[in-house]
Amino acid sequence: MRVVVAGAHGKVGIRLGTLLARRGDEVVGIIRNPAHAADLEAIGVRPAVLDLEHADADEVSDLLADSDAAVFSAGAGPGSGIARKDTVDRGAAVLLATAAEQARVRRFLQVSSMGVESVRDGATPEGVDEVFVAYLRAKLAAEEDLRHRDLDWTILRPGILTDDPGTGLVRLAPRVDRGSVSRDDVAAVLAALLDSPATAGMVLELVSGEEPIEDAVARVAREGSRRHQ
Repeated sequence: MRVVVAGAHGKVGIRLGTLLARRGDEVVGIIRNPAHAADLEAIGVRPAVLDLEHADADEVSDLLADSDAAVFSAGAGPGSGIARKDTVDRGAAVLLATAAEQARVRRFLQVSSMGVESVRDGATPEGVDEVFVAYLRAKLAAEEDLRHRDLDWTILRPGILTDDPGTGLVRLAPRVDRGSVSRDDVAAVLAALLDSPATAGMVLELVSGEEPIEDAVARVAREGSRRHQ
């Protein structure tokens, strides 16, 4: 399949691009910094330099044309302030979803975050700094925007991200207890979700666990299919 990944040079995005290119998919990676293009080319991903904070829907839609799926894995990243949490984690996600609708690319995966429910209805969780609260609010707003779109979307909410080697063993469900998960395993779950259209319309939380990724995704896909019967 042809997959467009936003945030393709990020720590999850580059792992996902590697997995997809290795298995023979055509991967287009959206990056803001042209200096990152060579890194993507080295893993078999075609770089597309486009700043999602300043692009318009037509530009992004042109890039998405004839694709089978889009993945939003971008983020403002550590060290960014409140304003960029909104323009990237919310605004860029909304833009990509708008462009996907415009280009008629129905399959859409969005990387969100566990903890977003703690800021629903304007709540402010205790012991959390204002920048992280802004991040959670931006992620929740992006989720809420996506839920109302005519797309076959799946939202993935990973726990605390680590750079530990992936184990291939996870806990994946609409609700799981707080925990951590390696970026390797997040990427592997995203790749499996791309192959599982029955997970469309699901919001899934993800942490390390004891179930093989393929089994976990197949199980939630079955649960999704039963729900729609």
